[in-house]
Amino acid sequence: MKTTALSQVHEALGAKMVPFAGYLMPVSYEGVNIEHKTVRNAVGVFDVSHMGEFLIEGPKALDLIQMVSSNDASKLTVGKAQYSCLPNETGGIVDDLIIYRVKEDTYLLVVNASNIEKDWDHISRYNEEIGATMRDLSESYSLLAIQGPKAVEAMQSLSSVDLSAIKFYNFVVGDFAGIPHVIISATGYTGSGGFEIYCKNDEVHQVWERVLQAGADYGIKPIGLAARDTLRLEMGYCLYGNDIDDTTSPFEAGLGWITKFSKDFVNSESLAKAKEEGPSNKLIGFEMDERGIPRQGYDIADMEGNRIGRVTSGTMSPSLEKGIGLGYVKTSAADPGNKIYIQIRNKAVQATVVKPPFYK
Repeated sequence: MKTTALSQVHEALGAKMVPFAGYLMPVSYEGVNIEHKTVRNAVGVFDVSHMGEFLIEGPKALDLIQMVSSNDASKLTVGKAQYSCLPNETGGIVDDLIIYRVKEDTYLLVVNASNIEKDWDHISRYNEEIGATMRDLSESYSLLAIQGPKAVEAMQSLSSVDLSAIKFYNFVVGDFAGIPHVIISATGYTGSGGFEIYCKNDEVHQVWERVLQAGADYGIKPIGLAARDTLRLEMGYCLYGNDIDDTTSPFEAGLGWITKFSKDFVNSESLAKAKEEGPSNKLIGFEMDERGIPRQGYDIADMEGNRIGRVTSGTMSPSLEKGIGLGYVKTSAADPGNKIYIQIRNKAVQATVVKPPFYK
């Protein structure tokens, strides 16, 4: 089991540690509801150093990224980031990722921890003909997500960079917490604003300590992966392995907006055809009308009791205090307002299809 540079710090703070994507990670400290509300109302800090980082460099860097990713990375200027996915050869998704343009010919790809090896092998295969320079920095870099409405105010004392001026999906390389060159990125997967900080493993202890000191007056707390999951689900954000995988198409998953046919990319021809035909299944959001917590793998049925799909993510929403979830259903049942039934143990519990985000 791999550990992050901060694993012992989490244990000393009393975190409950669990295996996740091959890493021992903090799932919670005080409890998911408290941690969730801390991020929604104030500011919290996550250690997400298990994520993977690949550096793609050289005159062929953009050619490689354009070939393996679905979004149009030619639109990126230095200092901008882009959400994208890596399509596979059979209509599914290898992974979802964020692409940063760090310099003119240098890009940083941030991928999911569980897919580091798979993504590297996939991209490398296409790079054999293209010839960009690739480096896997995953073992050398740490990543902290400082999230919440008070994040800018709480962290401003740690940097000479005007944090309020960094727009969503933009980043700067600047000083932070006494470290001269870190990536300060206005990204995150919570829907409550804030930053993600990329630094080297030997720098992250200092960054972590100073972040907690600077945020003390703003109610900052360390946040575990359980609250990260409830926060992203309230926004309707996909989680790889749950809501998207090697068998789901970007159009089924509602990711048509990051699939651009202004260029050729892996499997683009058949994906263009799939877009034209329209998906037979769609990823929907739903809210429970009655008491009940939907969980991954539960069946979804129609009014007559016919199975029409399955739940891919579900939880009791700490903000809304009701059961919410994502799941795939037949396209004919995917319209907002449609009534569906979640099979919770032996009972069909009514829910309503809604358009995410659940939390507004």
